[in-house]
Amino acid sequence: MFWAAYEQLCMLGEAEEAAVCFGDATVPCVQEHYLGNASSCLQIADTDHSSDSSQRFGLEYLSRSDLKQREGNNIRVMCENNHGGPSLTGAVRQSKNSCCSTSFLSTPSPVPTQIRGSLFFDSGLRRSARLAVGHRSLNTSQGSENKAKSLHASTKLSSETCSSTFCQGKLMETYEVAVSEFGATSSSLSSTTDVKSIQHEIENTKLSSFISDSATIKSGISNTMKLLRTLGEGYRHLCMFRCKEALNVYQKLSSKQYNTGWILSQVGKAYFELVDYLNADYAFSLARQISPYNLEEMDVYSTVLYHLKQDMKLKYLAQEMILVDRFAPQTWCAIGNCYSLQKDHESALKSFQRAVQLNSRFAYAHTLSGHEYVIMEDYGKGVECYQTSLHVDARHYNSWYGLGMIYLCQEKFEFAEHHFRQAYQINPLSSVIMYYLGTTLEALKRSEEALEMMEKAIVIDNKNPLPKYSKAKLLVTLGKLNEALEILEELKECTPRESCIYALMGEIYKRNKKYDKAMLHFGIALDLKPSIVDVAKIEAAIEKLIIPDEMEESL
Repeated sequence: MFWAAYEQLCMLGEAEEAAVCFGDATVPCVQEHYLGNASSCLQIADTDHSSDSSQRFGLEYLSRSDLKQREGNNIRVMCENNHGGPSLTGAVRQSKNSCCSTSFLSTPSPVPTQIRGSLFFDSGLRRSARLAVGHRSLNTSQGSENKAKSLHASTKLSSETCSSTFCQGKLMETYEVAVSEFGATSSSLSSTTDVKSIQHEIENTKLSSFISDSATIKSGISNTMKLLRTLGEGYRHLCMFRCKEALNVYQKLSSKQYNTGWILSQVGKAYFELVDYLNADYAFSLARQISPYNLEEMDVYSTVLYHLKQDMKLKYLAQEMILVDRFAPQTWCAIGNCYSLQKDHESALKSFQRAVQLNSRFAYAHTLSGHEYVIMEDYGKGVECYQTSLHVDARHYNSWYGLGMIYLCQEKFEFAEHHFRQAYQINPLSSVIMYYLGTTLEALKRSEEALEMMEKAIVIDNKNPLPKYSKAKLLVTLGKLNEALEILEELKECTPRESCIYALMGEIYKRNKKYDKAMLHFGIALDLKPSIVDVAKIEAAIEKLIIPDEMEESL
């Protein structure tokens, strides 16, 4: 209950109210409730002291004989269920009403097909022997004599009632011998007041010692709340997309708690949000080994494998999830990612729509459907999918990001800025969102704001080359050529196969009138086989670079 309340508050963004669930004030409340329940148990025990002794005897007998008693009871129940039950009269009916009303007598038989044949003929004698051995330490010599007499009387009675068919007569004999013996033993025990008082004293002693050990109870509650507080703190950070803080919290757990399926899935999701797909793959793989039948967050794992281009691992994951639960939306999201990686976007879209049919409240399935429509350049249906996802979960930033990408492709920069800012407010630590928001601001001719956003993206993820390249372009626009050239030199060392870097360096050398270096970098850019659009731009820049030399020769 505590965790459910905490999770709901985290999803609603009420972080301060969520923290109260696992606060220090919760410990005495739980302790008071726990001790209060224990006190009520003690009061119930006092009330039960005056109850029928045959019921206490039945409970005690169950705890001491366990499986043997259950076997005999199963035989008795099978006799009643399969043959309509024997017609009891006299003392046998009374014994049944007094001692056979407890709940454990109705236990179903685990092997009903084996109770037949000679088992019915000998079960009475075997049950007598078991009862005699089981209660030898409890009964006095008088009780033993009474039991023998009762056994003799019940045997006589059962022999008199065996005048019906052969099978029913044997069943009645077995049943009546056991029931009469059980009732005789119960009556002998109820006449012994010492046993009752000792039993009651033992119960009171156990409950008293249990309640008096409040220090142990408080320590256990404190440790449990401390664990929940740690888990809740990490979960709250992850809901607010503070992934590094969440990872630091989870690392405080013990190895036994950390190496569990739920924790490792949360760790994998945190690495996914940080665009660290290798560590996310490792964490999710461990989670799969520990909890192979847990499908929670496995849709995210399939997306990780999609970004890593791990085709075989993604196929294997999808097949395993089908075997676990083919009606789970996570399963069909994994299948859709598998088809999408193989460029079969029609099948991928059908898989994502199947996930939506299984659970219309599964926001990630709507978002993945929107991604597939964008790839297929069906922007209208893509917008519908993203909007449906936001109706399900307004904090699903992926849908805000998807809408921004659609409007950016359609050059509706004001709409794109609005949706990118919505995604940025939900997840303010995503370098990808920062980059595209900065790109939109650059398209709106707001270079200073765009440069500030690119710098934030670089601080968040220094390994992402896109914000660095965009920052260099913005610096060139603002006339800060030397700073831009330093960034490009750094990028050239990290990603030496990107033609756009060399093309931009050639443009900078051209503005600095270093035509030889400009021509060199333009040539390297063409050798790296850029896109057709980039080839046209580079060739146009080379033509403009040659014109001044021809003019000087003509003069």
